[in-house]
Amino acid sequence: MKWPGWPGRIESIMEMKIIVTEHARKRLRDYRQDKITTADIVTAAGSVPGRIPTATRFRGFFAKSGRMFDIVAKDISSGRLVITIIGK
Repeated sequence: MKWPGWPGRIESIMEMKIIVTEHARKRLRDYRQDKITTADIVTAAGSVPGRIPTATRFRGFFAKSGRMFDIVAKDISSGRLVITIIGK
């Protein structure tokens, strides 16, 4: 099935720079975020379509390990900032 404008949307998402804060990286070491990798976070943040003007919680992402997690992200001038992650 073809959607008008869809390839352009994919390219713009792929080109967006994803910035993971030190706080989010530190939380990856906690037990609750066990088996969630930085690559999982970047994939999740890149999959959120559109623009995020204020910090917003996005729920229901799955790491490659199968662990469910949420992210809090916001778009800034230099890319998409992942503020924190919440493991389930």
